[in-house]
Amino acid sequence: MVQWKAMDLGALIVRIVLGITFFLHGLVKFQGGIQNTAAFFEKVGLPGMLATVVGGIELIGGICMILGLGVRVFGALFSVIMLGVILTVKSSKGLIGGFELELALFAMSLQLLISGNGLFSIDGWFRSRSRTTESSQA
Repeated sequence: MVQWKAMDLGALIVRIVLGITFFLHGLVKFQGGIQNTAAFFEKVGLPGMLATVVGGIELIGGICMILGLGVRVFGALFSVIMLGVILTVKSSKGLIGGFELELALFAMSLQLLISGNGLFSIDGWFRSRSRTTESSQA
């Protein structure tokens, strides 16, 4: 039983750090002018409108990740984004000084995709509430 609690605490820590990181990256994309980010996307051969999609996922997903809402969904989306960044922009720079941050964020996103939310999450609250309702009706 203690092992599960430690794993849940670990997932909580990863979830909050990942959520803050993605939220801030999304916020910067919009505060700096999404058109600047779109221009960068086009420069590396991606559609400019993808900047709005990625920025929105980072911003909204970051908040949801912190709250523990849709953790597996946003873990999957963040994983795809990080894989895209590594493959399109960072791989030519190598690991050190190149894509080590993106690789760490990718691994964290995958961990949450696999393990779920951890402690203190809205998803967990909904699940426990659903179980309570089901057991009281039985």
